[in-house]
Amino acid sequence: MRIYLVEDDPSIARLLQEGLGKWDLEVSLCRDFSRVLDEFKALWPDLVLLDITLPSYNGYYWCQEIRKESQVPIIFLSARNENMDILMALQIGADDYITKPIDLNLTVSKIRALLRRTYAYNLDNHDLQFAGVSLNQGKSELLYQDLAIDLTKTELSIIETLFRAKGDYVSTNALLESCWDQRDFIDQNTLAVNISRLRKKMQEIGLEDFIVTKRNLGYRLNKDD
Repeated sequence: MRIYLVEDDPSIARLLQEGLGKWDLEVSLCRDFSRVLDEFKALWPDLVLLDITLPSYNGYYWCQEIRKESQVPIIFLSARNENMDILMALQIGADDYITKPIDLNLTVSKIRALLRRTYAYNLDNHDLQFAGVSLNQGKSELLYQDLAIDLTKTELSIIETLFRAKGDYVSTNALLESCWDQRDFIDQNTLAVNISRLRKKMQEIGLEDFIVTKRNLGYRLNKDD
C-alpha cells in the first residue's frame, strides 16, 4: 500500500516515513508543495496524509482538489486541535484527523484501520517474533516453546500491535484504534477484559507477565519474561 505524505516539517516526514515503513507501508513524500494535485495524480496513492499549514495553498485547499479527482482515504495531520478545525476537515472530505505532536503508534493504528475499512486489505501477511514468542497472524495463534494458544479477533489485534512496538509502550488509545472496525465497538473496559483473558491464556503455555502495563504509558511486551 502506498501513502502520499504532504508534510513540510522534515523531522515529522522522516518519522512517519521510517515508522510506517516498518509496517510494510510505502511512504512517498511531497516534493513540490505548489503541485500537490499533480504529484497525487502521478502516484495515485492508496491513502493521503495531509498537513493543514503548508507553503502556497493550505491542506484544506488540496483536500478539496483531491476530492474532485478521487475518493482516496485522507487523514489530516495538524497542530490545530480546535473543534472547528476538525469539523472543517471532515466537512470538506477528510476521513480522519490526527493532532500533533504525532503519536506514531496511534497514527499507525488509524491508518491501518482506515485501509482495512476502505480496501478490506489483508495487512497481516507474515509471522512476527519477539523474545522467543511467535505470532502466526494467518492462523491467529501465539506460539511459545512448541505450545500454542488460539486468539480471538480482538486478542489478535491487541497482541499484533504490541509485537509491532517491539517492547515499547503502546498507549491505550492506540490499542483501542487497532481493535476498532465498523461492526464492533471496543471501549477501555472491553480492552482490559481482553488483555486479562490474553494473560490467562499465555500462562497456560508458560508465559508469565508477557504483557506489562504502566500507568499513563500503556502496555508493552516484556522481553525479560
